[in-house]
Amino acid sequence: MRLLAYATTFVAFLAITLPAEAQQNNGDVRSTHGAWSIVCDTPAGASSEQCVMIQNVVLEDRPEVALSVVVLRTADNQAEILRVLAPLGVLLPNGLGLNVDGKDIGRAYFLRCFQDGCYAEVVLEEELLQTLRNGKSATFIMFQTPEEGIGIPVDLEGFGEGFDALP
Repeated sequence: MRLLAYATTFVAFLAITLPAEAQQNNGDVRSTHGAWSIVCDTPAGASSEQCVMIQNVVLEDRPEVALSVVVLRTADNQAEILRVLAPLGVLLPNGLGLNVDGKDIGRAYFLRCFQDGCYAEVVLEEELLQTLRNGKSATFIMFQTPEEGIGIPVDLEGFGEGFDALP
């Protein structure tokens, strides 16, 4: 499946990091690293700027199937989070599968859904971080039925460089 990566990082950044009522500020694309962008913004009520590394993908042949993949550091700088926004209508109990370069990495389970989609996230432990740094392509698999998984390819080019540039 071919995909179309699009550059509307600001909208996805706001949708992923801010509640709906706060989604009116402007984000700033600070840098681009391969397929990934560093986007920063100061959310309403926050005392400091927050930055994320993001890639948005949509399947060319199924424009209703899209993902936003985000990497962020927690406010206390104690952990890095991999957060994925999937469209409404995904089968929640099956979670979101991840393969990197054809190897099954595991699943992340959906935490909650809002009007913009459903969120799954995991702490980026060192082993997963190295897998993503060294990989060429990831495939996130979401399910519409228990039997039907849809693989959405995500380009890992620039992941390591972008991660290192994340403030």
